[in-house]
Amino acid sequence: VIATWENEAAVAAARQRLLDGGTALDAVEAAARVPEADPENFTVGYGGLPDRDGEVTLDACIMNEKGDAGSVTFLKNIKHPVSVARKIMEETPHVMLSGAGALQFALANGFEKTDLLTPEANARWEEWLVEKEYKPAVNIERHDTIGVLAIDDKGRISGACTTSGMAFKMHGRVGDSPIIGAGLYVDGEIGGACATGLGELVMTTLGSFLIVELMRRGLSPQEACEEGIRRIVERYKDKYDYDEFQVGYIAINKEGEHGAYSVVEGFNYTLYQKEKTSVVEAGNMI
Repeated sequence: VIATWENEAAVAAARQRLLDGGTALDAVEAAARVPEADPENFTVGYGGLPDRDGEVTLDACIMNEKGDAGSVTFLKNIKHPVSVARKIMEETPHVMLSGAGALQFALANGFEKTDLLTPEANARWEEWLVEKEYKPAVNIERHDTIGVLAIDDKGRISGACTTSGMAFKMHGRVGDSPIIGAGLYVDGEIGGACATGLGELVMTTLGSFLIVELMRRGLSPQEACEEGIRRIVERYKDKYDYDEFQVGYIAINKEGEHGAYSVVEGFNYTLYQKEKTSVVEAGNMI
């Protein structure tokens, strides 16, 4: 199991599902649900910072080794969007549901409506209203979008991604996290990749798909992550200042090798492998 940022509790949940006989898909869902329910995590789920209008909107996706995928965007009032995404994948002919339709689907399938805006997140929003200045923040509080990849004992690879998106974003903004091929991509014959950071840069380079395709061509997960970051830097180096210019990737391949890399220093990831869990500082280009 590998997850973006320092997410030992999430990785422990995934590990336990695998030890209990669950699939890689079960494991990544279990991992994503941990930060989704954590009110102290301001970048994911319950407790996530709202958009500029004071509304918490969530994005998430999930994908298995067969290429099946489910996704939700602009979902309000549901604590576990990753589980809604899985339900979409398994029980509808669609990949993505958004906004009111995603909420309607969630409620019809037994998910409870919850007020996601905590007093702490609301206080931060009220502080922001004083200046109403929007600027991306690199490595905000050492966590951001949560992406997780897992391989089970049958060699099946799955991935999940979940986020409340940019703090104080424009109402309606959706980032890379729920987009298959951008925030997450899995090919059971090759491997998988996840992204975190400034989603617009990942969307416009289809970063996770790119990394899997680079592994298909023979690059290791580490080499593929480094090339994905290099392409972002080369394309956008004249548009963004480096203090607002972070993207991090994690990747695994079919053999269980992993890689991680970011634009600037500060990105880390949590790895469970060979019965050991560790938090590792990723390398960076700049």
